[in-house]
Amino acid sequence: MLADRIKVLAPSPTLAIQAQAKAMRAQGIDVISFGAGEPDFDTPERIKEAAVRAMRKGQTKYTEASGIVELREAVCRKLKRDNGLDYVPAEVLISCGAKHTLYNLAVALLNPGDEVLVPAPYWVSYPEQVKLVGGVPVAVPTEEARGFQVDPDRLTAALTPRTRAVVINSPNNPTGAVFSHDTLRAVADLAVKHDLLVVSDECYEALTYEGRHVSIASFGPEVKARTVVVNTCSKAYAMTGWRIGYAAGPPTLIKAMGDVQSQVTSNPSSIAQWAAVEALAGPQDEVAKMAGEFDQRRRVMIPGLNAIPGVKCVTPGGAFYAFPNVAGLFGRRWQGKPLQGSADVTAFLLEAARVAVVPGLDFGSDAHIRLSYATGLATIQEGLSRMDQAIRSLSP
Repeated sequence: MLADRIKVLAPSPTLAIQAQAKAMRAQGIDVISFGAGEPDFDTPERIKEAAVRAMRKGQTKYTEASGIVELREAVCRKLKRDNGLDYVPAEVLISCGAKHTLYNLAVALLNPGDEVLVPAPYWVSYPEQVKLVGGVPVAVPTEEARGFQVDPDRLTAALTPRTRAVVINSPNNPTGAVFSHDTLRAVADLAVKHDLLVVSDECYEALTYEGRHVSIASFGPEVKARTVVVNTCSKAYAMTGWRIGYAAGPPTLIKAMGDVQSQVTSNPSSIAQWAAVEALAGPQDEVAKMAGEFDQRRRVMIPGLNAIPGVKCVTPGGAFYAFPNVAGLFGRRWQGKPLQGSADVTAFLLEAARVAVVPGLDFGSDAHIRLSYATGLATIQEGLSRMDQAIRSLSP
């Protein structure tokens, strides 16, 4: 009785790992989870107070389907302040999280058979959302030796007459890569030359550890005119549960995305929207503080991983993920069976070390696993110690 599209849809592995770890804890099992892609900090008080004020003022009714104008204006001011980008509210859409934003975009943009270039490793939802609307995701590999930078030559080689868009995610989930100025410029030139839409997922913008974040949309009016900038309040303001994401881009496409949303969810939560106004427009001190703490954790997580035999990890430049290569463990034996891929390594670490990680297979690389360091230093150190002991116990 199910639609054919469901037969090719993979459920979110990160949410599945998170649920599995939670279930084990409920059974009294001491599990350390590096699976969750959300800050462990609480939403700042000023933002929560803005939500309380909104409720007390009775701002609890339907809003415009595309979001209240006050929030769209706040997004415009944020994009000008932080990215040097000029937008007006008609070029902004507020959605129920960035994942919802991206799905609205896929529905509004793609016809069956249209292709989207997705640099790999990639966030798990990019290809699945393309497939859900009948499109074709085309994975374009990046090289670990080059820090997972996007390769414009490989993008060019992957082009066909059906290519409609290219996805750029910097800082990147799952690798933590921050794409260089030259890389972004090359992708921008490619998009202009071949008339492609650039989908620029900048959700981890605030967590850029060396230098400042650069939006590809800032590379001139021709590039901006064919770029949709996607962002969220979830990561920078620890607002994952509030479900507020946004897009800025060409007005015709933004309107079409809003029309899709009007028939699917209507507006995001009115209360969360007023909280997001405060998040974007108010003091940004908490953002820098959280980024500094994530950076401190990064400086513990990466050397700790590289000290484990058979594991090697490129230092991420942003986000809060480590993406270690665990191919050195393949062929080692656990309970008499050889580890043969990232799913095997993930199962081994959960059972033998009581550490939950996410297999890289779901991100487009079976040689890797993903760990989130959005957790306390003591937990990181304990988790690394457990992993090290378990891995050293493997049979040759």
